[in-house]
Amino acid sequence: MTAPTPGPTPASDPRPDRRPDRRADAPPTLLVLDAEPLPRLGRLTGRARVEHADESTLAERLPHADVLLVWDFTSHAVRHAWPGAGPRPRWVHTASAGVDHLMCPELTESDTLVTNARGIFDQPIAEYVAALVLAMAKDLPRTLELQGAREWRHREGQRVAGTRACVVGSGPIGRAIARTLKALDITTALVGRTPRTGIHGPDDLDRLIARADWVIAAAPLTDQTHGMFDARRFDVMQPSARFINVGRGQLVVEDDLAQALTKRWIAGAALDVFEQEPLTPENPLWQVPNLIVSPHMSGDTIGWRDQLGVQFVELYERWEAGRPLQNVVDKQRGYVPGR
Repeated sequence: MTAPTPGPTPASDPRPDRRPDRRADAPPTLLVLDAEPLPRLGRLTGRARVEHADESTLAERLPHADVLLVWDFTSHAVRHAWPGAGPRPRWVHTASAGVDHLMCPELTESDTLVTNARGIFDQPIAEYVAALVLAMAKDLPRTLELQGAREWRHREGQRVAGTRACVVGSGPIGRAIARTLKALDITTALVGRTPRTGIHGPDDLDRLIARADWVIAAAPLTDQTHGMFDARRFDVMQPSARFINVGRGQLVVEDDLAQALTKRWIAGAALDVFEQEPLTPENPLWQVPNLIVSPHMSGDTIGWRDQLGVQFVELYERWEAGRPLQNVVDKQRGYVPGR
């Protein structure tokens, strides 16, 4: 079957026919910023010239690539290596929900499209948050400590049904968290960038967290959300409240959280993301009372890397066919717009 002839290509379209320096009979060049294990791209054999780069070679190879796959989503190399004016990839895809590790003024101002892994992590993170809520309510960390010490100490747990939660971040992850908590009969309020049906705006945040038993941060990192959970916000919360961050580490002023827990302004917290990762053995957060520390694993379930690879290949096939891409990031806002 003969493929249909594509129509006019808009200026923001990243299709390979936008690259004047590429031969008409040559497949597009797909550059992968590597991380182990490498993505499975066998379906693209003969349809893409796959090249690989690390942080030391990325700047040299970027101008020759049509597409950049940021498989190493912990790296900030794209920020430093982006070529600015001149030849550059027409499309960048990151195998992560957040895009703050990519964005720099040159990329933001260019007509290169950026896509992310929206949809892969929503329910796994929601399940992880529910697990943390139940673990803290039922005092499971202490139970495991006492088991290790062979100490029988009866305690009373807390019911979660009928409690209140405030989820900050109204994207797919935040909405999945809200749905999952509601299934536990937790009254849940969702806060987003702008108020709309079913979603509160930023002006309601202090009022909502002041009444919440559970405050969950699941927002993208932007200029508006950087450091939003600071000493003032922790002071607004109830002494019985617990705080969970599965968004970005920089949403939280970590010293302020440590102080809030040490002085018992709030009852407990759980962090899955941190300002600097990995957390070093010397970091004082390890010793903060009533703080659960996990190594950025809330969205990582068995087979998640394969799902990320499949998602990218499907996006590539849409791009190859000249069809609109999904998960396109608003580079000014720093996330994929949605309801």
